[in-house]
Formats: sequence, C-alpha cells, structure tokens
Amino acid sequence: MKKLMHWLVPIILGVVIWMIPNPEGVTPQAWHLFAIFVATIAGFVTQPLPIGGVSIIVITVAALTDTLKIGDGLSGFANSSIWLIVAAFLFSRGFIKTGLGKRIAYNLIVAFGSSSLRLSYALALSDLILAPATPSNTARVGGVVMPITASLAKAFGSDPQESPRKIGAFLMQSIYQVNTITSAMFMTAMAGNTLVAALALQSFGITITWGDWAIAAIVPGILALIIMPYFIYKMYPPEITDAREAQAMIREELKSLGAMSVQEWIMLGVFILALALWATAQFTNLHATVVAFLGISILLGTGVLVWDDVKSEKGAWDTLVWMGTLMAFAGFLSKFGFIKWFTVLLGTYVPEGSWLLAFIVAVVANLYAHYVFASLTAHISAMFVAFSAIAISAGAPPMLTLLMIAFTSNLCMSLTHYAAGPAPVVFNTGYVTQNEWWKLGFIASVINLIIFVGIGSLWMKVIGMW
Repeated sequence: MKKLMHWLVPIILGVVIWMIPNPEGVTPQAWHLFAIFVATIAGFVTQPLPIGGVSIIVITVAALTDTLKIGDGLSGFANSSIWLIVAAFLFSRGFIKTGLGKRIAYNLIVAFGSSSLRLSYALALSDLILAPATPSNTARVGGVVMPITASLAKAFGSDPQESPRKIGAFLMQSIYQVNTITSAMFMTAMAGNTLVAALALQSFGITITWGDWAIAAIVPGILALIIMPYFIYKMYPPEITDAREAQAMIREELKSLGAMSVQEWIMLGVFILALALWATAQFTNLHATVVAFLGISILLGTGVLVWDDVKSEKGAWDTLVWMGTLMAFAGFLSKFGFIKWFTVLLGTYVPEGSWLLAFIVAVVANLYAHYVFASLTAHISAMFVAFSAIAISAGAPPMLTLLMIAFTSNLCMSLTHYAAGPAPVVFNTGYVTQNEWWKLGFIASVINLIIFVGIGSLWMKVIGMW
C-alpha cells in the first residue's frame, strides 16, 4: 500500500494540475509542462522508483502527450553544468582510488590533532580541502572522513552503545555539521549545486560562475567552520579532551601508507590545476566544465583513472539523467513564458518597498521547509525557483537572493538525521541519538543562518556582488 501511494501522489498531482484550465497569460503547452514538472518533483520526493527511473518516465510522458518533442525532452543532457558534476564525481573517485584523500586527512590529524577539539578541526580541514572536487558529499563523508573518525573513536574506546560520549558522539556530530557547511561553499561540493546555477540562468537569466559561488561563500563559510566545531564541543562535550594517543595511532597509519605514489602526485597536481583554473576563469575565459574535462583527460591519459572507473561511477550517470531532465523542463518552462508569469504573479502578493522582509521570509522558509524533505536535490527542485521568485519579485537583489537560497538549500541538511545522503551514513554509526541530533541540528541551523545570511550578505555587499 505504501509503494502504491508513492506512485499515486505524483500521478494525482500531475493529472489534477493538467485538468485545471490554464490561467490567463499561460499557454496550454506551458501549463501541461508545469503539471508534468510538479509530478516529477513529487516523484523525486516519494521515490516510487530511484529518481533516474522517474526521470525516464516523465520524459516519455512529455513526449507521448506532445508537450515536448523527444529531442526537447533530452536537450537538458547537453547542459554543461551537468557535465561539470559528472567530471567532479570522477575527481572524487580519483581521491578515493589513489588514497590521496585519506593521506591528506591523516597528515592533518598528525599535525593538528593533539586534543579532541583540534582533532575535530583537523577533520574539518580535511573535508574543506576535498570539497571543491567531491560533489558527492555522501562519498566525501562515507568514503573518507567518517571511516577515519570511526577508527579514532574506537582507538579511544568510545563505543556507540557503551561509551558514545567519550569522544565518538562529539566527533560524529562535528564532521556532519562541518559537511553541511562545506557542501554550501563550492558549486562542486554537492551535486545539486550545479542545478541551482542552471536554474538561476534558465529562470532568471543570471549566470553564477564557480568563482562567484566560491568568493561569496568563502568568508561566511570559513567563519562557520571556525565556530561550528567549537559550538559542538561546548554544547555536546566529549569526556576525553587529550587526543595525543589517537594522534600517535594515526601517525603509525600514515607511516604504513609509505611514500606518495606517482598516481597520488598526479591526482594532487590535477586537483591544484583545476582549482587554479576555476578560480581564475575571469582571466583565462575557460569554462568550468572545460577545466574539469581537462583534469579528467589527464587522469585518464596517465592511468590514474581507467575507463572502467568512468563506467562504474554510478552517481555521475544517475545525476546526469535526473538533472538533465530537470534542466530540459526548467528551460522550456522559461522559454514558454511560465517562469516570467509566475514571478509576476508572486509579485502581486508582496507589498511594494518591502524586499528585505520578502528576502528574509524566503530564505528562512527555504531552510526550514527541509524538515519535510529527505533529499537536497528534491528540495532544490521544488523550492529554489519559487522562493527566489518571491524575493526577486519584491525587489531583492537577484544575485544576493539566488546565492542565499542556494546556501540555505545546503545548510538545511543540519536539521535531521534523514536530511541528505551523509545524514544516515553518520547517524547509523549509532553515536548520536535522534533527539540529540535534532536539538543540535536546529541550533546549528540558526548559527549558520546568522553567519551566512547576516555576515555573508554584508560580505557580498563589500565585494560588490549586489
């Protein structure tokens, strides 16, 4: 029965909207595409099939109903932003395959992890370094940071059942809340972030580059990374504060890795090259996706990655399918005039001269709406354009609005133990109870909101982004 409801909800929503007469100013074709789009988002939320499967079905429906030609339905797969994420997934595989990600984390722990608080900062720095080239925040946590953290907790005798508060609970909550922040800091740090950039361009005609995102997020992001582990340390303190014993264990683990391999050196060089070219795109005029493809070409050419690695990177190809579908639908909704009509409609409900209020309401509502979502992608798909339109139609600066909605579409993952892919990975270690998670998550969300929206908005004003 539950599985049937997962099918019925998107189908009923789509059919009901389809049957409603198209409003004045909206063509029947645009209205029918909107109905299919809503059904798609509902399908992403209820997931009667994995979202890639839902995407194939809705493209078929759009073609069979002659809402879109099949070529139009597939046109989103040519979007360069999607291929940037595909390439970044492969970067992530390179970090894990070569062991470079683990080596970076070990070196940081040896250098800085002499106390439990310093240990949390070393793990945070590891996540930050890996974030720009790891769009799967689940892989970043599950493949690198969490296994190291679990080993550290066990080295201290911190067991999830018997002694979680020794150090394990603190470290697990710290790495998760840090991952929330790093996911918001770079366009390539979470798979849905390029969806944000593509929707901003297609719906509002505004280009957000990799550099725009990074420079806007760098000050609030670094500040949040400094504050968050300390907040958790004070709010949820570990019983053990001296971490030198675990630091010695990691030192031995690092020795067992031996010297850096040629493949690790190549991976490190490609990563630095990509970061440098992404950050200087305004001078080189190289598109971010071209830079990513250059990096992947080097990794393939040198044998760091082989074609089987590319074929087996399921996350990349799954992202290509569902994001390509959304790109096509969003693009044609804009082309058919629906987005413009929707923005004007929302503007009629917002009092003139109150853009600041509309902006704050949109940003805060976007963050806390995530209590009903279990996926950042579904959240962005459902909420990004609507909440952005509310603020922009009231006169809010477009770039400020789009980036703050983007940031909070990541920061919202702090709230629950099911909020995003990394959440169950960390929660299922058993160190933090659900009640503790929700309590700490809510307070963390308030801290992040103040830092990113308050200080971040001022920073963006200083650098002339609005």
